[in-house]
Amino acid sequence: VQLVESGGGLVQPGGSLRLSCAASGRSAFSINAMGWYRQAPGKERELVATITSSGTTDYGDSVKGRFTISRDFAKNTVNLQMNSLKPEDTAIYYCNARYRGVIYWGQGTQVTVSS
Repeated sequence: VQLVESGGGLVQPGGSLRLSCAASGRSAFSINAMGWYRQAPGKERELVATITSSGTTDYGDSVKGRFTISRDFAKNTVNLQMNSLKPEDTAIYYCNARYRGVIYWGQGTQVTVSS
């Protein structure tokens, strides 16, 4: 499974961004789950949100109520709508996918929240 993220950038506090991750190499319905993780400088990688092929979602505590994850099976993408962004959301955001028990990662996209 190959994953390519897009949509990162610089945004002011309180603003919004939408990340997208395109998967290739396997059909959308064969990928068990997809998700987003992030890693800030000097910190460990942490869960942002995940979504299974049946639509079950899970969110990290720090983003609940602000971020929404979704999958587009027709386009084989996973999207992350990020609202009410805070400076502490600044990180590299990584897309991942689970296929037959193997985890695949994208290269990451930088999100910077700053005035």
